[in-house]
Amino acid sequence: MVDDGTLTKPQASGSGLIEELEAETDMTIGHEPVGETALVAEPVTLEAEPVAVAEPVAVAEPVTLEAEPVAVAELAAEAATPAEPAAPAEPAVPMSVATLIARALRGFGVRMAFTVPGESFLGLLEALADEGVRVITTRHEGGAGFMAEAYGQLTGRPALAIGTRAVGAANLAIAVHTARQNSTPMIVIAGQVARRHRGREAFQEVDQVASFGRLAKWATELSDRNAVPAALDELSRHLRAGRPGPVYLSVPEDLFDDTFPQSIEPPPFRPRSPDLDTSAVRRVLHHLAAARRPLILAGAGVLRARATADLVQLAEMLEVPVVASWRRPDVFPNEHPLYLGMAGYASPATVRERLRAADFLLVLGSRLNEPTSYDYSIPARGQAWAHVDLEPRTNAPGLPAPRLSVTADTRSFLRSAVERLRAGALEAAVIQAREVLNREDRAAYEAASVVGGEPWDGPGVHPGRIVATLSSVLSADTVVTTDAGNFGHWAARGLRFSRPGTFLGPTSGAMGYALPAAIAAGVTRPNRHAIALAGDGGFAMLMAELETAVRERARVVALVFDNQRYGTIRAHQEKRGNGRPLATDLGPIDFAAVARACGAQGVTIADDASFEPALRDALAHPGPTVLHLALDRRWLAIDQVLDAEA
Repeated sequence: MVDDGTLTKPQASGSGLIEELEAETDMTIGHEPVGETALVAEPVTLEAEPVAVAEPVAVAEPVTLEAEPVAVAELAAEAATPAEPAAPAEPAVPMSVATLIARALRGFGVRMAFTVPGESFLGLLEALADEGVRVITTRHEGGAGFMAEAYGQLTGRPALAIGTRAVGAANLAIAVHTARQNSTPMIVIAGQVARRHRGREAFQEVDQVASFGRLAKWATELSDRNAVPAALDELSRHLRAGRPGPVYLSVPEDLFDDTFPQSIEPPPFRPRSPDLDTSAVRRVLHHLAAARRPLILAGAGVLRARATADLVQLAEMLEVPVVASWRRPDVFPNEHPLYLGMAGYASPATVRERLRAADFLLVLGSRLNEPTSYDYSIPARGQAWAHVDLEPRTNAPGLPAPRLSVTADTRSFLRSAVERLRAGALEAAVIQAREVLNREDRAAYEAASVVGGEPWDGPGVHPGRIVATLSSVLSADTVVTTDAGNFGHWAARGLRFSRPGTFLGPTSGAMGYALPAAIAAGVTRPNRHAIALAGDGGFAMLMAELETAVRERARVVALVFDNQRYGTIRAHQEKRGNGRPLATDLGPIDFAAVARACGAQGVTIADDASFEPALRDALAHPGPTVLHLALDRRWLAIDQVLDAEA
C-alpha cells in the first residue's frame, strides 16, 4: 500500500465462477431478458443499406427556353379560382383513466398483475388486458400480494397487486409490509368506493392512504382525472429513486371509467442510480486494505443490483470473506471458500463470532434488521464499519454511526472498487496472512453448519436429513422459497445456494409466504422448478393457492413440515419456563389429500428413506406436488427438543 491509496491485488482467481454468475444475472421472463436495467430498453442499431455511388454524369450545355406569352386575362382567371379545402382534422379519441394507468404501468415495467377481482376496478382489468399485462387470479389477496412481491424480487421489475376497497386492501396489507421489509419494488392499486359516496361510511369504505398506505414507501388517493398524470409521475419517481419498495394507489371505482377528451401520453420511466462519490470508494478500500480481519456483510441491495459477480471479484482481489444477511443466502456462492454463512436465526455460532471479530465491517446493501444484527448488537459500539446502500442508515436509533456512509447502487460501488484495485498493488504478505485466517474460518463454519448428523430413528422425518437430500438432488437453478417458522432453521443452516436469485424469504416474518412465492417463481421461470418450504401452520393459511398453481401449471413442489402446532410460538413458551403451552396446539390436516382435491399431486412421507424417491418423482411431475412430511412433535427448533411430547 502506498501513501496515495492506490491499491490492487493480482487478478481474481475465480474467473470461471464470475462468468457463470454474470450469465445468471440475465434472467428471462417469457421472452424478455431481465437484468439490472430491466426497465430500460436496449439501444437498437439499424444498419443502413449500402447506397451505390452514381457514375459522374456529363453536364449538358445550358439550354435557353423562351416562354410562350400568356394572356393577362388567363392569369387573372387562375388567380380567382378558389383553393381546394383542407382535409378535416381527425376527431380526438377519448382515453379512459384506466387506460392511461394501464399504459403507464406497462411503461414502468409491469408485465404481470395478481388479484382477486373486485367490482371496484373492472375498468382497470380490461385496460390491463388491452395493454398486454398478464393478469393472474388468486384465491386470496394475501396470495396475490405475496406473488407480486416474489416476482419483484426475482426480476427487479415491479409487479402489480390489486385489491378491492377495504376488504381486499386489508388482505393485501401483509404483502405490502413484506415488500417494504424486503426492499422489493411493487405497485399496489386498491379500488375505492365511488367519489359520490366518500365520507359516508359507504360499503367497504376506509381511508386507504391513512391505513394501509402507511405501510408503503409512498401512497396517494386519486380524486380527479386531471390529477392522474401528475400522480403517475410521482409514483414513477418513487419507484425509481432510493431504496426499492411498494407504492400504493387508491382509485375510486367511478374514476377508472372517467375519460380525457383526447389520448395523452403517460409519463416516461427512466430508472436512475445516485451519482457515485469515487473518493468515498477509495476511503472504503483503504479501510479494507488496512484491516487485519475485515469482513463484508452482503444483503438484498447486492441482489437487487444483480451484483453478485462483482462482489465475488472484490472479495477475491482483497481476500475478504463474506457473510450473507438474514434470508439472503444466495447473495454469494455458498461453496466459495470466502463464504462464511448467513447471519440471523439458526445461523451457526461461528457467524456471529466472526462478525464480532471483524476490525472493519463493510455492510453492502443490507438494512441491518433485527435478525441480521443479532438484536442490534452488530455492528458493536466501537466497531469500525461502513455502509453502502441506496439509503444508508446513518442515524438509526440504537445503531452506532458508520465510519463511512456511501449512498450508492451496490453494483456501481463494486465496479468502481474493482476498477481502482486493478491500478495498484496490495502487499503479498497481507494477502497470505488473510488466506490463513480465512481457511480457518471456513473450516469452522463448515463444521458448525452440518445438519442431520446425529442418530435418529423417528418417528417421522429428520428435518436436517430432508435438507441434506435437497442439497444433493436439486439443480443449481431451482428456486427455493421459505415460510416463517422454526422448521426453516435446518435450511437456514444447512441448505447451500450457488447462484443469485434462487432463494425467496420474507424478512417480515410473514406466515403463508412460501407457496404463493413459489407459484410466482413458477410462472416467472416456467422451465425451472420452485420448492416451497413451510410448516403446517403457515402452509394452511394460503393452501387454497394450490388451485392457482394447478391452473397456472406452475412446477411447484411444496414440502410441509407438520408437527401439528405453531412450533415457533411453543418454543418461545418453553423459554418462558412457566410450563404453560397455551393456544399453540393444532389438529391434524391431511395435506396430501388437500393437494389432490385441488388437482395437484399429494404424497405423505413418514420416514427419511421415503423422501428422496418421492422428491425425484415430484420433480418429474409436470404440475404441482405437495410432500406432507410427518415430524416428531418434540422438535421445536434446530437446537431445541422437548424431553417428551406434550
